Amino acid sequence: MQGFTDFLNEISGLVWGPPLLILLVGTGIYLTFRLGLVQFSLTGYSLKLAFSRNQDNKSKGDISHFQSLMTAMAATVGTGNIVGVATAVVLGGPGAIFWMWLSAIFGMATKYAEAVLAVKYRVQDEDGEMSGGPMYYLERGLKQKWLGVLFALFGAIAAFGIGNMVQSNSVSDVVQDTFSIPTWVTGIALTIFTALVILGGIKSIGKVTAIFVPFMAAFYLLAGLIVMILNFDLVPSAFATIFSLAFGNEAIAGGVIGAIIRYGVARGVFSNEAGLGSAPIAAAAAKTDMPGRQGLVSMTQVLIDTLIICSITGVTIVMAGLYEGGDLQGGALTSASFEYFLGGLGPIIVTVGLIFFASSTIIGWSYYGEKCFQYLVGTKKFNVFYRLLFVIAVMVGSVATLDVVWAFSDVMNGLMAFPNLIGLLGLSGVVAYETKRIREKIKEEKAQSKAA
Repeated sequence: MQGFTDFLNEISGLVWGPPLLILLVGTGIYLTFRLGLVQFSLTGYSLKLAFSRNQDNKSKGDISHFQSLMTAMAATVGTGNIVGVATAVVLGGPGAIFWMWLSAIFGMATKYAEAVLAVKYRVQDEDGEMSGGPMYYLERGLKQKWLGVLFALFGAIAAFGIGNMVQSNSVSDVVQDTFSIPTWVTGIALTIFTALVILGGIKSIGKVTAIFVPFMAAFYLLAGLIVMILNFDLVPSAFATIFSLAFGNEAIAGGVIGAIIRYGVARGVFSNEAGLGSAPIAAAAAKTDMPGRQGLVSMTQVLIDTLIICSITGVTIVMAGLYEGGDLQGGALTSASFEYFLGGLGPIIVTVGLIFFASSTIIGWSYYGEKCFQYLVGTKKFNVFYRLLFVIAVMVGSVATLDVVWAFSDVMNGLMAFPNLIGLLGLSGVVAYETKRIREKIKEEKAQSKAA
């Protein structure tokens, strides 16, 4: 079994190697300029649209813009925000955080394009619910159904690993370490919670995440801001360290600039999933009359996930300075960094944050996996069986050793990106057209507002 795990880890290293990372970032850069710097010129409008009470509730769709955003946020704000950032700092140094930020900025354009295409090519199933995502725009837009099938296959499998068992395992382990609660007890609680939410479908998921996600994000954000305010004198030096080690002479002279960029970009993508094709599945369910509207809303996900929440983790770790020496890894480093400033309260905050983040990821990915499964079998009649298996997997993940599952799901997660990126590049002209439409619509709304 260990030999098989090592083999999968080697495959994962190849899948997540420089070619994929270059393709991910390169696609983001290309779309940024093809779409007229959309993440810079329309960010203010996108935030207003995402959190406005006046949303397209009368348009076709299953959930509101905000619920769609929160469902996608639920899936992406997970262990990557606490464990992934710490891993990037350990392996690539503080400079990796800068490259994580940079990849996120370009990733906003990628996330925008994914959502635009998801809404543009979505379909209604036999019950009138929306279905969309890479598998649909690869089939209906790019006319390459085989790529859609590949994406759906990878996504349906990855949902059980990276979106389920890996998350429940992380929660049960950290709860046992912090509160001495047996893993099976945590597993039962997580399983019941997941069942109550996902068995009701996307409308139930949307309602829960609309409450759950803002609360968990605010909780972790407040804890990080308290650390920074109480230790404000350390904040400027922490940012100076991040920028100086990102591409300074020290990094270049040490020959580690490649590692810094690689781990920064990789962990940024792992956190916000821009380019992987998962989030547009939730975007397709939104009530909207224009694809560009949901594209702008979805774009804010990367801003909140990586540029805000991940930054809280990264800056706190750099401020504490406990990353040097490599004695602490992953979540333990984040926990120790918060403990450095907040005492015994620090590990509790990180543990509670991880519980929230990982639990929400399970909810979001249940919907992603289900829609991929539905695409493969051609009907939603069997979705209930997928949901039941997904709920059972939560319990299994809570009590099992998951080295093989982690490695295998990591491979599947990475493979999702290839067909999705092909679709984004091949349909970039469609995205550009829809971007032109939304810009004209915004000008029209502004003109009407001034006239009124």
